[in-house]
Amino acid sequence: MSEIVVVDATKAYGDVAVLGGVSLAVPAGGTVGLVGRSGCGKSTLLRLIAGLETPDGGRVAVAGAEDERGRLERCALMPQADLLMPWRDALGNASVPLENAGVPRGEARSRAAGLFAELGLAGFERARSWELSGGMRQRVAFARTLLAEKPVLLLDEPFGALDAITRAEMQEWLAGAMRALPRTTVLVTHDIDEALRLCDRVVVLTARPGSVACELDGGGSADRARERAVETLR
Repeated sequence: MSEIVVVDATKAYGDVAVLGGVSLAVPAGGTVGLVGRSGCGKSTLLRLIAGLETPDGGRVAVAGAEDERGRLERCALMPQADLLMPWRDALGNASVPLENAGVPRGEARSRAAGLFAELGLAGFERARSWELSGGMRQRVAFARTLLAEKPVLLLDEPFGALDAITRAEMQEWLAGAMRALPRTTVLVTHDIDEALRLCDRVVVLTARPGSVACELDGGGSADRARERAVETLR
Protein backbone atom coordinates (compact mmCIF):
# COMPACT_ATOMS: atom_id res chain seq x y z
CA MET A 1 0.00 0.00 0.00
CA SER A 2 1.35 3.42 -0.96
CA GLU A 3 1.76 6.03 1.77
CA ILE A 4 1.31 8.92 -0.68
CA VAL A 5 -1.23 8.71 -3.51
CA VAL A 6 -1.85 11.51 -5.99
CA VAL A 7 -4.47 10.91 -8.70
CA ASP A 8 -5.06 13.39 -11.57
CA ALA A 9 -4.33 16.38 -9.30
CA THR A 10 -4.89 19.80 -10.88
CA LYS A 11 -4.20 23.25 -9.46
CA ALA A 12 -4.56 26.76 -10.86
CA TYR A 13 -4.04 30.23 -9.45
CA GLY A 14 -6.49 32.48 -11.21
CA ASP A 15 -6.03 31.96 -14.94
CA VAL A 16 -2.65 30.25 -14.52
CA ALA A 17 -2.85 26.44 -14.59
CA VAL A 18 0.08 25.10 -12.56
CA LEU A 19 -0.64 21.37 -12.38
CA GLY A 20 -2.41 19.65 -15.23
CA GLY A 21 -3.35 16.22 -13.87
CA VAL A 22 -0.47 14.71 -11.90
CA SER A 23 -0.59 11.11 -10.70
CA LEU A 24 2.05 9.39 -8.60
CA ALA A 25 2.38 6.94 -5.73
CA VAL A 26 5.09 6.67 -3.09
CA PRO A 27 5.28 3.47 -1.02
CA ALA A 28 5.89 3.61 2.71
CA GLY A 29 9.62 4.14 3.26
CA GLY A 30 10.18 5.05 -0.39
CA THR A 31 12.07 8.09 -1.68
CA VAL A 32 10.88 9.91 -4.78
CA GLY A 33 12.53 12.88 -6.48
CA LEU A 34 10.58 15.51 -8.42
CA VAL A 35 12.45 17.34 -11.19
CA GLY A 36 11.30 19.74 -13.87
CA ARG A 37 11.66 23.25 -15.17
CA SER A 38 10.98 26.26 -12.94
CA GLY A 39 7.26 26.92 -12.66
CA CYS A 40 6.17 23.37 -13.53
CA GLY A 41 4.43 22.94 -10.18
CA LYS A 42 6.95 20.94 -8.13
CA SER A 43 6.61 23.06 -4.98
CA THR A 44 2.84 23.32 -5.49
CA LEU A 45 2.60 19.53 -5.59
CA LEU A 46 4.59 19.36 -2.36
CA ARG A 47 2.18 21.81 -0.72
CA LEU A 48 -0.78 19.73 -1.86
CA ILE A 49 0.73 16.60 -0.34
CA ALA A 50 1.51 18.51 2.87
CA GLY A 51 -2.10 19.61 3.26
CA LEU A 52 -1.23 23.30 2.91
CA GLU A 53 -3.41 23.56 -0.19
CA THR A 54 -6.30 21.66 -1.78
CA PRO A 55 -6.27 20.42 -5.38
CA ASP A 56 -8.85 21.91 -7.73
CA GLY A 57 -9.42 18.48 -9.16
CA GLY A 58 -8.32 14.91 -8.53
CA ARG A 59 -7.33 13.57 -5.13
CA VAL A 60 -4.34 13.56 -2.80
CA ALA A 61 -4.02 11.14 0.11
CA VAL A 62 -1.32 10.57 2.73
CA ALA A 63 -1.60 7.33 4.71
CA GLY A 64 -5.28 7.23 3.78
CA ALA A 65 -6.06 10.83 4.81
CA GLU A 66 -7.44 13.06 2.06
CA ASP A 67 -8.49 16.09 4.12
CA GLU A 68 -6.03 18.96 4.60
CA ARG A 69 -5.71 18.49 8.35
CA GLY A 70 -5.11 14.77 8.03
CA ARG A 71 -2.38 15.27 5.44
CA LEU A 72 -0.77 18.03 7.48
CA GLU A 73 -0.67 15.81 10.57
CA ARG A 74 1.28 13.18 8.65
CA CYS A 75 3.79 15.41 6.82
CA ALA A 76 6.79 17.55 7.76
CA LEU A 77 7.78 20.11 5.11
CA MET A 78 11.33 21.47 4.86
CA PRO A 79 11.15 24.62 2.68
CA GLN A 80 13.91 26.04 0.49
CA ALA A 81 14.99 28.61 3.11
CA ASP A 82 16.19 27.27 6.47
CA LEU A 83 14.05 29.86 8.36
CA LEU A 84 16.16 29.60 11.52
CA MET A 85 15.15 32.07 14.23
CA PRO A 86 18.14 34.29 15.10
CA TRP A 87 17.09 34.73 18.73
CA ARG A 88 17.30 30.97 19.33
CA ASP A 89 20.43 28.83 19.36
CA ALA A 90 20.76 25.80 17.08
CA LEU A 91 19.27 23.41 19.61
CA GLY A 92 16.38 25.77 20.30
CA ASN A 93 15.63 26.03 16.59
CA ALA A 94 15.63 22.27 16.14
CA SER A 95 13.37 21.67 19.14
CA VAL A 96 10.57 24.04 17.99
CA PRO A 97 8.21 21.30 16.70
CA LEU A 98 8.52 19.38 19.97
CA GLU A 99 7.74 22.49 21.99
CA ASN A 100 4.79 23.24 19.71
CA ALA A 101 3.53 19.73 20.44
CA GLY A 102 3.56 20.49 24.18
CA VAL A 103 6.87 18.89 25.13
CA PRO A 104 8.52 20.87 27.99
CA ARG A 105 11.41 22.99 26.74
CA GLY A 106 14.09 21.13 28.69
CA GLU A 107 12.92 17.74 27.44
CA ALA A 108 12.59 19.06 23.89
CA ARG A 109 16.17 20.34 23.92
CA SER A 110 17.40 17.04 25.35
CA ARG A 111 15.71 15.06 22.60
CA ALA A 112 17.07 17.42 19.95
CA ALA A 113 20.57 17.09 21.41
CA GLY A 114 20.43 13.33 20.93
CA LEU A 115 19.87 13.87 17.21
CA PHE A 116 22.62 16.47 16.81
CA ALA A 117 25.40 13.90 17.15
CA GLU A 118 23.85 11.74 14.42
CA LEU A 119 23.65 14.75 12.09
CA GLY A 120 27.22 15.95 12.65
CA LEU A 121 26.20 18.95 14.76
CA ALA A 122 27.68 17.94 18.12
CA GLY A 123 29.42 20.91 19.71
CA PHE A 124 27.23 23.48 17.96
CA GLU A 125 24.14 23.15 20.13
CA ARG A 126 24.40 26.71 21.47
CA ALA A 127 25.56 28.36 18.24
CA ARG A 128 23.38 31.11 16.77
CA SER A 129 22.30 30.98 13.16
CA TRP A 130 24.91 33.53 12.02
CA GLU A 131 27.66 31.39 13.55
CA LEU A 132 26.79 28.38 11.39
CA SER A 133 27.87 27.63 7.83
CA GLY A 134 25.21 27.22 5.15
CA GLY A 135 25.50 23.44 5.31
CA MET A 136 25.19 23.40 9.08
CA ARG A 137 22.12 25.63 8.95
CA GLN A 138 20.52 23.13 6.58
CA ARG A 139 21.36 20.29 8.98
CA VAL A 140 19.65 22.17 11.81
CA ALA A 141 16.62 22.68 9.56
CA PHE A 142 16.66 18.96 8.71
CA ALA A 143 16.87 18.09 12.42
CA ARG A 144 13.86 20.34 13.04
CA THR A 145 11.98 18.55 10.24
CA LEU A 146 12.81 15.10 11.67
CA LEU A 147 11.84 16.16 15.19
CA ALA A 148 8.34 16.93 13.97
CA GLU A 149 8.16 13.11 14.12
CA LYS A 150 5.97 12.75 11.05
CA PRO A 151 6.10 9.66 8.83
CA VAL A 152 6.44 11.71 5.63
CA LEU A 153 9.24 14.17 4.83
CA LEU A 154 8.79 16.73 2.07
CA LEU A 155 12.05 18.43 1.10
CA ASP A 156 11.80 21.47 -1.20
CA GLU A 157 15.17 22.29 -2.82
CA PRO A 158 17.00 21.84 0.51
CA PHE A 159 20.40 22.63 -1.01
CA GLY A 160 19.41 25.15 -3.65
CA ALA A 161 21.10 28.10 -1.93
CA LEU A 162 24.44 26.36 -1.29
CA ASP A 163 27.67 26.62 -3.26
CA ALA A 164 28.68 23.64 -5.41
CA ILE A 165 31.25 22.21 -2.96
CA THR A 166 28.97 22.49 0.08
CA ARG A 167 26.07 21.12 -1.95
CA ALA A 168 28.07 18.00 -2.89
CA GLU A 169 29.04 17.49 0.76
CA MET A 170 25.40 17.89 1.85
CA GLN A 171 24.19 15.43 -0.76
CA GLU A 172 26.58 12.81 0.62
CA TRP A 173 25.49 13.62 4.16
CA LEU A 174 21.77 13.48 3.32
CA ALA A 175 22.17 10.10 1.60
CA GLY A 176 23.63 8.70 4.83
CA ALA A 177 21.01 10.40 7.01
CA MET A 178 18.16 9.01 4.91
CA ARG A 179 19.60 5.49 5.25
CA ALA A 180 20.06 5.85 9.01
CA LEU A 181 16.75 7.63 9.69
CA PRO A 182 14.39 6.33 6.99
CA ARG A 183 11.10 8.09 6.23
CA THR A 184 8.78 8.22 3.25
CA THR A 185 10.38 11.13 1.39
CA VAL A 186 9.60 13.39 -1.57
CA LEU A 187 12.54 15.56 -2.69
CA VAL A 188 12.05 18.51 -5.03
CA THR A 189 15.19 19.55 -6.89
CA HIS A 190 16.35 21.10 -10.18
CA ASP A 191 19.44 18.85 -10.12
CA ILE A 192 18.80 15.62 -12.04
CA ASP A 193 21.98 13.96 -10.75
CA GLU A 194 21.02 14.86 -7.17
CA ALA A 195 17.61 13.23 -7.61
CA LEU A 196 19.07 10.11 -9.23
CA ARG A 197 21.64 9.76 -6.47
CA LEU A 198 19.36 10.29 -3.49
CA CYS A 199 16.05 8.75 -4.57
CA ASP A 200 14.67 5.31 -5.38
CA ARG A 201 12.63 6.80 -8.22
CA VAL A 202 12.64 10.11 -10.07
CA VAL A 203 9.49 11.67 -11.52
CA VAL A 204 10.07 14.19 -14.32
CA LEU A 205 7.35 16.81 -14.76
CA THR A 206 6.52 18.60 -17.99
CA ALA A 207 6.54 22.38 -18.31
CA ARG A 208 3.55 24.20 -16.80
CA PRO A 209 0.91 22.99 -16.38
CA GLY A 210 2.94 20.17 -14.89
CA SER A 211 2.12 16.54 -15.51
CA VAL A 212 4.23 13.40 -15.32
CA ALA A 213 6.44 13.12 -18.40
CA CYS A 214 8.36 10.02 -17.33
CA GLU A 215 9.67 8.09 -14.34
CA LEU A 216 13.26 6.93 -13.89
CA ASP A 217 14.95 4.47 -11.56
CA GLY A 218 17.18 6.27 -9.05
CA GLY A 219 19.94 5.07 -6.77
CA GLY A 220 22.79 6.41 -8.88
CA SER A 221 23.73 8.71 -11.73
CA ALA A 222 23.20 6.34 -14.66
CA ASP A 223 24.06 8.11 -17.90
CA ARG A 224 21.04 6.82 -19.81
CA ALA A 225 18.62 7.90 -17.08
CA ARG A 226 20.16 11.37 -17.04
CA GLU A 227 19.98 11.65 -20.83
CA ARG A 228 16.34 10.61 -20.83
CA ALA A 229 15.47 13.22 -18.21
CA VAL A 230 17.30 15.95 -20.13
CA GLU A 231 15.57 14.95 -23.39
CA THR A 232 12.19 15.12 -21.62
CA LEU A 233 12.87 18.60 -20.26
CA ARG A 234 13.89 20.09 -23.63
